Amino acid sequence: MSLLLVTILPSILIVGFIVSADKFKEPTSAIIKVFSYGILITIPAFFINTYLGNFFSTFGINENIISSFLTAAPVEEGLKFIILFFVVYNMKEFNEPIDGMVYGVTVSLGFATLENFYYVYALADHFETKSIYLAILRSFSAIPAHGLFGAFMGYYFMKHSYIAKKNNLDLAIFIPFLLHGFYNYLVTINFLLTLIFLIIFWIIILRLFNELRKSQIKKKREFEKKI
Repeated sequence: MSLLLVTILPSILIVGFIVSADKFKEPTSAIIKVFSYGILITIPAFFINTYLGNFFSTFGINENIISSFLTAAPVEEGLKFIILFFVVYNMKEFNEPIDGMVYGVTVSLGFATLENFYYVYALADHFETKSIYLAILRSFSAIPAHGLFGAFMGYYFMKHSYIAKKNNLDLAIFIPFLLHGFYNYLVTINFLLTLIFLIIFWIIILRLFNELRKSQIKKKREFEKKI
């Protein structure tokens, strides 16, 4: 039971923090819906990552480069973006800027939850460690990392939806891709450096989130029209 809690609780806590910080809180049904979509996209992600990993390995490309920039980062962030663009954008609950970050984090951590379950329960022997230790390690690394990627994706997706088209839609994909790629690469080199990387970018995104909250506090009603 404790292993299951350590496996799924970090994602739920981060989503809960983001949702509770929203002045006009999103309906629980909408959060569960988007979180569930995040869980579902782990299935195609697994097969696409496996196929691309095998494909690129035939060219003799460095395994770290493959797992960082050629498979996980573009595939997983691309699938999360699809949910934001085709599902969240059309939801009536997505009706103000801060919602972009709320739903970005939610879909990303839905993905991270099932991925974490797979790592902890199926791959612990591969990493030559106990499942509980792997779960604790990932609760301070992979889980907050996915939350970070989703927050940045949601931030630029919000800017595209409510502030200016420009290149924000491109940034909603490109920035999470870069962050994800560099995270995956760093985690294979130096875990301490990886934590520093996460802390720096979490500070940046929390400042951006706080700016949106300050603007939101002044509002008397939730609705804003998309551009």
